[in-house]
Amino acid sequence: MIILMTVGSFLSGSLMFSYWLGLVGRKNLKAIGDGNPGALNLWKASGYKLGIAGVVLDFCKGYIPLLLFIRSGYSGGYFIVPLAIAPIAGHAFSPFLKGKGGKAIAVTFGVWSALTAFEVSLAYAIILALMLALSRWIYKNKPTSTEADGLQVVCGMLLLSVYILMRSFSAAILWVWLGNFLILVYTHRLEMAKWLKRLFSKGA
Repeated sequence: MIILMTVGSFLSGSLMFSYWLGLVGRKNLKAIGDGNPGALNLWKASGYKLGIAGVVLDFCKGYIPLLLFIRSGYSGGYFIVPLAIAPIAGHAFSPFLKGKGGKAIAVTFGVWSALTAFEVSLAYAIILALMLALSRWIYKNKPTSTEADGLQVVCGMLLLSVYILMRSFSAAILWVWLGNFLILVYTHRLEMAKWLKRLFSKGA
């Protein structure tokens, strides 16, 4: 049963709503900006209306399945780990895009909102907001680069582990965090590689 539910969660996450909405608006997100077929690129390419729709749908595909499982009694034990990670992995490795999905940010918020009744997702949002404000202050309100944005997402998730540990969540939740963190590292690998290359080139 857990295997079937995990597959269902993965398939839910793999539904590339933002990419499909882009096609409706005659925009191929894979050929725009950084090529991310997610909600942020949709927002940039097609405006805030389709962008908001993409954010909501990508959030829901992580939130709704997991919430239904939890309300059905699957809220304790390690079996929650694959159920929670599956929609994030589905978005990142969507079979609808031949395994080349999005960066899994909105679906990440959806999963944590269902898993912790919005507590951890709110903490993550605050961490990202503070990091953005700090970045704007350091760079004097200049637009941040794609590399900097990717670094903030990954570092923000890393900092989130401190909050999770301080709140004494279960070991299963820590495993969900680890899986989520590794997927975000993978989906932002190009941005992080460019940032590291730039950092080392300055230090050379």
